[in-house]
Amino acid sequence: MAAERRLPDWLKVPMPGGRNYLELREVLKTNALHTVCEEAHCPNIGECWERKTATFMVLGDICTRACTYCAVTTGRPGPVDLQEPARLADAVERMALRYAVITSVDRDDLPDGGAFIFAQCIKQIHERIPGCKVEVLIPDFQGNWDALSAVMDARPETLNHNIETARRVFQRVRHRGDYDLSLELLSRAKRMGGRTVTKSGMMVGLGETWDEIADTMRDLRSVDCDLLTIGQYLRPSDKHVPLARWYTPREFAELKEIGEALGFKSVASGPLVRSSYHADEQHEAAIKLLV
Repeated sequence: MAAERRLPDWLKVPMPGGRNYLELREVLKTNALHTVCEEAHCPNIGECWERKTATFMVLGDICTRACTYCAVTTGRPGPVDLQEPARLADAVERMALRYAVITSVDRDDLPDGGAFIFAQCIKQIHERIPGCKVEVLIPDFQGNWDALSAVMDARPETLNHNIETARRVFQRVRHRGDYDLSLELLSRAKRMGGRTVTKSGMMVGLGETWDEIADTMRDLRSVDCDLLTIGQYLRPSDKHVPLARWYTPREFAELKEIGEALGFKSVASGPLVRSSYHADEQHEAAIKLLV
């Protein structure tokens, strides 16, 4: 049975509109850049943009997949914009970022899934703003390990790939993905990456059980995943998969304790947590433990 539509009090956030938010929106517009903050209707957009942090979305805003939990538009993407990495680096410099997060839509229409653009973004940011760390949140590249290698060779500080949900629920909400493929990607990234931190994230409220959440955490630790984010699934529209239930802040705190006991170097767990929520702080926590 679907959960009630009314949001619990702990999920209500103020409308965005502060000075930094407006300045960042203008920078993004000027550089013709997309953010997942906007496209995926992230509830933290006001808080994060006021902190001058944003998750850039490269390779357009049209996704080739149709995951039933996601608000991003599905369809036929346009051509690859080879100038996008340069514009992105310019925006990062203008915003004086010390930590940049880059993700993309799925581009199954491209032979490398967009890996070349990811690599160029990493390289150009590192070259132009040497002190800026880069986190990439990548798709599965349909198991193209040469594509993954191209991204890892660019040396991102953090390689993120979201498992999204528990094994039993996975195929219902990500019918063109593969749970074991996602785990293998994280495992290979760890072996390729040297000091690159690996990260994954999941939503709760899709019908999974408590034990299945813990099992997913164990699966991620089995491939030595360093960082984890856990957040509440919010149904974008009536066309998307129904919400099964709300998790309470106390339950999120318990999940954080379970994750830390399993050996994650940092676990961000809360109703409003998303993949890049306070990503810089998570990376810093991991680096301290890796030293």
